[in-house]
Amino acid sequence: MVDHSDSTAFRTSVTDAESGNLLFGITPPRVSATPERIREITAATLGRLAALDVDGLALYDIDDESDRNPAERPFPYLPTMDPAAYHAEYLGGWNRSAIIYRCVGKYAETELRTWLRTADSDRVHGVFVGASSKDKPVLTSLSEAQALRRDVRPDLLLGGVAITERPEEHLRLISKQEAGCAYFISQVVYNADAAKSMVSDYFYACRERGLTPRPVLFTLSVCGSTKTLAFLKWLGVDVPRWLENSLRHADDTLAESSEHCVATARDLIAFCRKLGMPFGFLVESVSIRRAEIEASTALAGELSRLLGRLRGGDASADRV
Repeated sequence: MVDHSDSTAFRTSVTDAESGNLLFGITPPRVSATPERIREITAATLGRLAALDVDGLALYDIDDESDRNPAERPFPYLPTMDPAAYHAEYLGGWNRSAIIYRCVGKYAETELRTWLRTADSDRVHGVFVGASSKDKPVLTSLSEAQALRRDVRPDLLLGGVAITERPEEHLRLISKQEAGCAYFISQVVYNADAAKSMVSDYFYACRERGLTPRPVLFTLSVCGSTKTLAFLKWLGVDVPRWLENSLRHADDTLAESSEHCVATARDLIAFCRKLGMPFGFLVESVSIRRAEIEASTALAGELSRLLGRLRGGDASADRV
């Protein structure tokens, strides 16, 4: 039985390639926010999370991706706090794992080196994100950041990004695994078939190479408006046409989206269990609307039940 309140639970289960991890993802407050406002936001976030049985909190590193998609961004790009600084300065009350995203191209090698050296590897883990396009100027490339982590802090648990719709993504996962990634977190999944194809390809590619497949955590995010839907598509999320039609014409877009997310989770759980592929989930809201954040919190609670995670008592079904 794994105690999910333990800050080392995520590291242990990932290292052992177990299934059933559940994370909640947030974007740090804007850099323009006052310290008082940041504390208010943090208190509200921790209040929501207190009712959830999750293994960790993922803190995103936001970058301007207009180079990848020149179309107008449905929600404006507003710089946010450095996720590591936000965690260190405001999230002292969070006693579980923190997964810190790093858009490595934004940082000079010296900055990444300092963070790697000072991070508490029992509580803090990383996800390195490469440039949003091949033509974007970077201070540090993804491969350079991976090599730096191997040299400076090999004990820091490192994850990578998985884009389920991208052709040959399983080969990228193999490459990232060989570069030190112990787990993967997908982009938002609205096309379960694409996610299943990716993990199937990855699972059998690992078998051919004699590798142990690393856990893939599928990201689910509710959609409560046509504007949020447009933003998901701007981010590159594949929303099948039938589903887009359903969301656009639903009497309650948020309820329709939440129902689809639960159905997707059930589908992926059954598929991965049958395949023998280690898996988990991350829940986020790409919108800052209160209704969508609260729906994401409810979704995380539902996923906890689907995964058989129990507070107290018998948690023997926690890990599949």
